[in-house]
Amino acid sequence: MSDVVSPEIPDHDVKVTNTDVPAESVASGHPVSTTMNESVAVLTMQAAPYNLLDGQMIEAITAALQWARDRGARAVVLRSSLRHFSAGADLDKMLANADGNDGTLDWKMVELLQAFDAFPVPIVASVHGVCVGGGFELALASDITVVAASAKLGSVEVTVGLHPLMGGIQRLVQRAGLARGKEIAMLGRRYDAATFERWGVINKVVPDEQLESATMTIAQELAHGPTVCHGATKKLAAIAVSDGVAAADLAMPGIQRAVFQSQDFHTGVRSYREKGIGMARFEGR
Repeated sequence: MSDVVSPEIPDHDVKVTNTDVPAESVASGHPVSTTMNESVAVLTMQAAPYNLLDGQMIEAITAALQWARDRGARAVVLRSSLRHFSAGADLDKMLANADGNDGTLDWKMVELLQAFDAFPVPIVASVHGVCVGGGFELALASDITVVAASAKLGSVEVTVGLHPLMGGIQRLVQRAGLARGKEIAMLGRRYDAATFERWGVINKVVPDEQLESATMTIAQELAHGPTVCHGATKKLAAIAVSDGVAAADLAMPGIQRAVFQSQDFHTGVRSYREKGIGMARFEGR
């Protein structure tokens, strides 16, 4: 299996991408900063040194999504200001929490996944460096993943006697198929970005130095698109995955009513008639 690399997490083999993002909300010691770039909300994980996930970080990401919703963001970027995207969970805190709760973990992981799924606009994960364990599951929960070529990704939980705890197994099986999903979760290896792109686990691999610009180009394209339509697409896709194609077919009329009634649909048709395809200026309503 020449496509994989060893499960260790080095500090020397990953280029650092440009992380100069103006911050609107960067509280000292806060694990996630927030800022708006036009209609794109940029959520930046900054919990040094590795953006390790714990109850506080999970709640901070959930709160940052609500911040983006409150500001009417039409797309969201989830990124890291550090050398790595995320090296997974804080194992010491996880062990203490589970031991103190009779073998259960009271971190709000399912609530975070629900916040990603229910968010009404697209979420784009911008990944560089090491992205493993719970960090990888954040990328999998996003709608689109843009990944630096040098990044290393994987579900490495098995190396400490766990399996993916935050939706990774089901999302890997959904994206890569049963055989690949089991392989990724059970072998606990780190894979190069190109392999995961080929397997359909992530969307797009770009040169390291282009990660920030490529991510923002996609996010701005989404943010300038028909927002109501994008939200409807997310809803139908979620129904198809959870309940099947037939259920999604039945749900279409109800979900698409909002699309037909949207200002953007009427704007798009008018622009097509007057200017041709691809010239509409959508306002997200």
